[in-house]
This record gives sequence, structure tokens and C-alpha cells, in this order.
Amino acid sequence: MKKLILTLAVAGLGLSAIATTPAKKADESFNVDAKASTFKWHATKVTGEHYGVANLSKGVVTTNGKTLTGGEIVVDMTSIDATDLTGEYHDKLVGHLKSDDFFSTEKFNTANLVVKSAKPMKADKAGNNYTIVANLTIKGITQEVTFPAIVVVNAKQVIVNANFDIDRTKYDIKYGSKSFFEGIGDKAISDMFNVKVRVVANK
Repeated sequence: MKKLILTLAVAGLGLSAIATTPAKKADESFNVDAKASTFKWHATKVTGEHYGVANLSKGVVTTNGKTLTGGEIVVDMTSIDATDLTGEYHDKLVGHLKSDDFFSTEKFNTANLVVKSAKPMKADKAGNNYTIVANLTIKGITQEVTFPAIVVVNAKQVIVNANFDIDRTKYDIKYGSKSFFEGIGDKAISDMFNVKVRVVANK
């Protein structure tokens, strides 16, 4: 009888522990404010450089407590613009960037980045406090990218700032690349281009 009572007591304690175990907190979603967010690009070539912008069209960021857990941003590639030029040269460059030599914006009017993992880290000299691994899709081609970011999370807003390089040739953008075309000399364009992204997402 004593063994039976003891067994029931232990079972009762077990059930009590299960019943009082707190449920895992669900992720919260924040919608990207496309107007408050920015996407800047910078490309170099043997004879100089060009830089410009593109617009974000939409996106979402997820958090758990004060921790970034995921997200996605969509870039409107038809909005790509060069801000270092004006007039005829501006129009020629933008037209070329939108052509099949580069981003083929008529066929692929968006690019998107989907976060696979976001890991907090000790802040570095630049203030980066996260390492983000994401799938980046350009011209329908998806490649994994890893980059540091500065992330600020509060109850009503998430802000993410990231600065990283992209190898354009991995997305079938080979125009002017000396990796694929020999003897192009000072007409060569760097395979890597830089992007600076600021994402502002609100509750």
C-alpha cells in the first residue's frame, strides 16, 4: 500500500511539472517599412566606380523576445538607379543595368533575401552584433550568403543594418568580368559589388 501511495505521489509530481512547464514563446512579426528602409549599391571597375540605390518593395522580420530569428526582404529591381551620374550617361548606365547583360529586370523584376539563421555575437569594432546566414536570389538564382549585421530590437520596431559584398558572377552576371573574358584590359568590371542595407520594420 505504501509503495502504491509513493508511486501515485511521484506520478502526481510528474504531471504537475508537465502542467506548469511554460509554453515556448511564439515569434513575433514586424512588417518592413519600405519607405524608411534603404538599399545602396557600389560597384567598381578598372577605370572608376559607380554607385546607386534600389527600393525595397516589402518584407517581414521575426523576433523572439529581443532576439532576431528570421526575415525576408524583397528588392524592386526595376527601381535600380545610379546616383553618381546625370543626364545621358545616367540613362545609359541604368538602361544597361536593367538589360540582360546585368539584372534582366523585365524578366526578373525582384530580388529577395531570406534569412536562414541569425546568431547573436559579441559586438565587433564596427558594432556588428549578429551573424546572418541567408539565401539571396537574383535573376532566379539562389545562393547562400553570410554577413555580419547590426541589429536593434525593441517592442515596436526592429532595425537591421548590414554591409556586405556580393559576387555577381554567381548570379550569371558575367558582363565585363575578367574571370570569364580574357584580354578586356581596362574595360574590366569587378566581380564583387557592395551593398549597404538598412531595414526598418514596425509592429
